[in-house]
Amino acid sequence: MNTKELLILNFEEVRRRSIKIWMNISEEHLFWKPDPAAMNCIQMIRHVLESENIYHHLVLHRGEMGSYQCPLTGNPYGSIDEELKNAQPYREKFLKMVNSFSLKELEEVRIIRKEKKQNRKLGDFLLIMAYHESVHAGQLLDYLRTLKAPRAAIWD
Repeated sequence: MNTKELLILNFEEVRRRSIKIWMNISEEHLFWKPDPAAMNCIQMIRHVLESENIYHHLVLHRGEMGSYQCPLTGNPYGSIDEELKNAQPYREKFLKMVNSFSLKELEEVRIIRKEKKQNRKLGDFLLIMAYHESVHAGQLLDYLRTLKAPRAAIWD
């Protein structure tokens, strides 16, 4: 496998495991959160889906956010299936973009986010995106543990 194939595989595997976790959240627990300052389950799922779209924008604009607003923001919350369906066209565009990069671009293009004091290689920035989703997957597993709800077996 080459670098691009590994990046795509990582994005697909992280999402596959996230979906296993998400689909294990009962409808009655979608709006549960462990404390008032936390996101509830469906908010966290939406946050992951929105973040991928925002990261996509940041990659295209080399770290500049501008006045961009994610097209998923403001939609009423739906079921997990509806959230995934709404995000799917953006997911496909994102993966197509990742697949379009040359190995040279992954190494040499810089994503500079001044407000976050970040200056990263494109390949590194893409890995951070997958890590972001993974962190939230772990949070949702903790939510389910706290609820004493069944948790998906993600280590298949």
